[in-house]
Amino acid sequence: MKKVIIIGGGIIGLCSAYYLNKEGHQVTIIDQSSMDFGASYVNAGYLTPSHIIPLAAPGVMKKGLKWMFNPSSPLFIKPRLNADFLRWSWAFNKSCSIKNVERSITAIKDINIMGRDLYSDIKQQESFKFQLERKGLLMLCQTEKMLEEEIRVANIAKKEGLPVKELSLSELEHIEPNVQYNAKGAVLYECDGHTTPHIFMEEMKTYLVNSGVTFYKNEKVHDIILDGEKISALHTKGNIHKADEFVLAAGSWSSILSKKLGIKLLLEAGKGYRINSERNLGITMPTILAEAKVAITPMQGFTRFAGTMEIAGINHKINKVRVEAIANATQKYYPNIEISEQEKNNAACGLRPVSPDGMAYIGKSSKCKNLTVATGHAMMGWSMGPATGKLVSEIISNKKTSLNLDAFHPDRKF
Repeated sequence: MKKVIIIGGGIIGLCSAYYLNKEGHQVTIIDQSSMDFGASYVNAGYLTPSHIIPLAAPGVMKKGLKWMFNPSSPLFIKPRLNADFLRWSWAFNKSCSIKNVERSITAIKDINIMGRDLYSDIKQQESFKFQLERKGLLMLCQTEKMLEEEIRVANIAKKEGLPVKELSLSELEHIEPNVQYNAKGAVLYECDGHTTPHIFMEEMKTYLVNSGVTFYKNEKVHDIILDGEKISALHTKGNIHKADEFVLAAGSWSSILSKKLGIKLLLEAGKGYRINSERNLGITMPTILAEAKVAITPMQGFTRFAGTMEIAGINHKINKVRVEAIANATQKYYPNIEISEQEKNNAACGLRPVSPDGMAYIGKSSKCKNLTVATGHAMMGWSMGPATGKLVSEIISNKKTSLNLDAFHPDRKF
């Protein structure tokens, strides 16, 4: 048995604690927040084996530069004279290649499938009540050009063994009879699932407390004390925390803490927004509005509209222009659905840690022998959460990992 401290209480931190606790380790979670808001609570709740293409893909940087002057665009990169941002931007641009996509596809698919299946295992084993459905995911297209692009990606997914099919507008209307569409057609990924995030998070926190996991909320790590190539302790406000092993799962803040260890994790905070509607809108299928990059999820008691990737540093300011963009996109695809002013005013945001190549960092850095890194999942942190937690537990328990982690190595070069 080892004493393990996890820095970060989001989906990655909680799932790491879950599997480490199952292995018999003594686990403590330290988080600088109250652990009831942020990306793990406001995401679209998707479990997405379909998302096989990393964020860093051919043409994305070009689009990002084009959209830089449009604050309502799906991807908004705010230029800053900041050394870390400039290094990340250079690496991101370099990673927007066919080579990066080709070496990432199988690794992304495998960890997403593992994560999706582990949600089912957790629900069954612990008798959790959180919503977990496997209806699939629609990629809804308004233009022939986008439909052709989605079909091209779907064909790649088919080669990877994923069940996917093209749907005409009439087939769409058969699946969603209570919705009026303004679209050409869609691609349906039958392999995907969806959840209601905050319900899972609350159930998992309760389970972990009852299982003996210690929580320190609203406690920021101010300093990391090293003894040679190992961490000996963490300093928080007036407390010193010691352990045998440490897990860095602090999301967008991970790169700040990693600097204290001489580890240069290239990460940028990618802000996403969500709007909830408790009205019955007739939407029963999880759907991504392909051109607008807006995700729509029928959750437990409400419908969630989520989207945008705003890379503008670490902040939780609500940009009303981007909230409005989500609402406007929704009405373009669903002419009969209008998001109310009150719903828009209640919008929330979360920060997703984005690596330059769109791949998570999972594993041990050569620069610190008792630290396991688990961050950088971008838009797929929710989908990959349980898989990452299990992999972290396997690493710390000195077991053979369920997946090959070479593609996720924290020391990889860009």
